[in-house]
Amino acid sequence: YYLGGEIQDRAKLIVAKPDLFRQRFNIDLRTRHEALAIDRPRKLVKVLDRDANTTYELAYDRLILAPGASPIVPPIPGTDAANVFTLRNLEDTDRIKTYLDTARPGRAVVVGAGFIGLEMVEQLADRGIHVSLVELTDQVLPLLDPEMAHLLEEELVAHKVDLHLGNGIAGLQTQGDRATAVTLASGQAIATDLVILGIGVRPNTKLAEEAGLELGPSKGIKVNPFSQTNDPTIYAVGDAAEYIYGPTDQPLRVPLAGPANRAGRLAGEHAATGRSAPMDKVWGTSIVRVFGKTAAMTGLTEKLAKRLGRAVKSVIIQANHHAGYYPGAQPMVLKLLYEPDTGKILGAQAVGGEGVDKRVDVIATVLHFGGTVRDLTNLDLAYAPPFGSAKDPVHMAGFAASNDLDGLVEHVPPASQLAGKQVVDLRTAAEHATNPLAGTDDVAVKNIPLDELRQRIGKLDPSKPTLVHCASGLRSYIGTRILKQHGFADVQNLTGGATMRRHAVLSAGPVKP
Repeated sequence: YYLGGEIQDRAKLIVAKPDLFRQRFNIDLRTRHEALAIDRPRKLVKVLDRDANTTYELAYDRLILAPGASPIVPPIPGTDAANVFTLRNLEDTDRIKTYLDTARPGRAVVVGAGFIGLEMVEQLADRGIHVSLVELTDQVLPLLDPEMAHLLEEELVAHKVDLHLGNGIAGLQTQGDRATAVTLASGQAIATDLVILGIGVRPNTKLAEEAGLELGPSKGIKVNPFSQTNDPTIYAVGDAAEYIYGPTDQPLRVPLAGPANRAGRLAGEHAATGRSAPMDKVWGTSIVRVFGKTAAMTGLTEKLAKRLGRAVKSVIIQANHHAGYYPGAQPMVLKLLYEPDTGKILGAQAVGGEGVDKRVDVIATVLHFGGTVRDLTNLDLAYAPPFGSAKDPVHMAGFAASNDLDGLVEHVPPASQLAGKQVVDLRTAAEHATNPLAGTDDVAVKNIPLDELRQRIGKLDPSKPTLVHCASGLRSYIGTRILKQHGFADVQNLTGGATMRRHAVLSAGPVKP
């Protein structure tokens, strides 16, 4: 945000300056001093004073490792070019800022469509730079489910960002000390004046490994609930350490600021006093802004559930972030995942404008306490027209999931197969004509507007498996109830409706403006 100009004052990027630690907290802070080795039997750390270029030994009773992570740089020639950057710390920021202000590049390639990559794309584009975004996987923000990520992809395309998905970086073309083009795995070359590598991070575990500290299954430093390593006098926190990841209940590196801060606080307390609360599970709650859209998530995704072989159900609702009649209402799409039998919440994703953070934080809180979709329906949330609706999107997701659990409706995912089903579009004739249901080339779709369904129900065969849809899933829910009341035994509702069906189908192919 500083690079893009939203934050003007560089000093505001520094949350706590060195003198604060020294003067207010009486902490012996030593900047530009590097820990080189840990002598565990003698309880000493070998330290390099970079300014004096001398080494010395520093004794400890308890040692906390918070070495963080380093950006992944692909092993290809040209990454040391003067206009190829990673963005991990303030020094990286200063280098990029200087280059932007002096070279004034007109074209940029951002490699990696994770959080940092997407934020950099937005900021560079806001500076008037033409941006190409390269991502090895077939979607942006690979943590999201594909149909939710597609909402962001369309936002990027709308802002003239060139997307290259499923097509990773293969090389860099250079001239002198500058990179002039990025070569993709497909062989395509993208001319550029600037390259930002946002591929991901690798934990800085060398110090720990050389000291004989154990690593966990995701190659982070292995710790117990109090952040202690296999040496109980040494703790590890932050991006280099592992936490119990809630969706899998297994140790995992989760390089996010929230868990790092919580772990640091607890480890500091335990190291100083010998006691603290344990570090709780981490659910990967995260958020990113991409131009006019915000995407947030917590817990399990459908994509991860499939990899784990875990049974999940989901509902997708579309709602405004506050009362629709109050000016400025912005739409959002909210996807809720839950256990098919118990209704226990497993995760959520949301994409929209204002209010996305609020809804995902609420669901993350219920998820933390092991709540169910029924708990969502009973939450006492603040309501006034400028802020929400009496039936908040969180409530609506809970209602939809509860209706499924109660047998009132069976929700099926947007990408569901339609073959062999009687497909009914309950939208108006105009909606049906202008926005046909995606992915129905081999399926006949009958259009019966919801308000005419009772009168025209004889046009349908009650013995056939029937799938109904509308634009969002709300009218089609009402349609499923009408059909069931008229003896249709096998009726399904396409959750998210035609809108999310389109995103689910398109997410499997190239995004077009």
